[in-house]
Amino acid sequence: MRIGRLLGSGRSADVFALDDGRVLRRYRDGHDATEEAALMSYLADRGFPVPVVHPVPAAPARGDLVMQRLSGPTMLQALACGALTPRQAGRVLARLLHRLHGIPARISRAADQRVLHLDLHPDNVVLTPRGPVVIDWCNAVEGAPGLDWAMSALILAQVAVDPDGGPAPLAHSTLSSLLKGLGGSVDLGDEKAGFLRQARERRAGDRGLSRREVGLLDAATALVLGRL
Repeated sequence: MRIGRLLGSGRSADVFALDDGRVLRRYRDGHDATEEAALMSYLADRGFPVPVVHPVPAAPARGDLVMQRLSGPTMLQALACGALTPRQAGRVLARLLHRLHGIPARISRAADQRVLHLDLHPDNVVLTPRGPVVIDWCNAVEGAPGLDWAMSALILAQVAVDPDGGPAPLAHSTLSSLLKGLGGSVDLGDEKAGFLRQARERRAGDRGLSRREVGLLDAATALVLGRL
């Protein structure tokens, strides 16, 4: 497998070009991508917009994931340049969450369990010519949809309350639009109980976050509660 140029890097993985239609996503710590690939294929088979997963060439590393090369800006890039309004962004995120949670869980047979992305925010949505496509499924689990809503809201709120965050005003408005899209269908709870507390605990335990980012969680939680 001939690996091309580096296209981008996230907190845990690098993305390399393979050819015009495929990219290689490689985890730097060797995290096994097998389950992630299986989940993405499961969702694609049910019509949810994810990158197409391709077979990995011979002798792959555990952390290798070969998938469709997407064209188009991320939602974050579109927000930054004014091509997308925060109101539109929040609506798209809400529609994606509703659509995802309409799909039965892949493994669990419990009626209330669904696939949860747990990292759905504007930088993980690519606006392709065929519509928004959700990327980065490494945090996905199965559980109650309310946790997914709470996590997306909390991630946006952390950006909104960051005094050094350039996109803070955009995050404020996107958060309001997202929560409006929730439509009261799920009670997120508060900082002491419910999905918002669970989301806060998960964020606080995320080793990929800096100490400063974790320090924003109290203010972010308060902001979500205020918007609810």
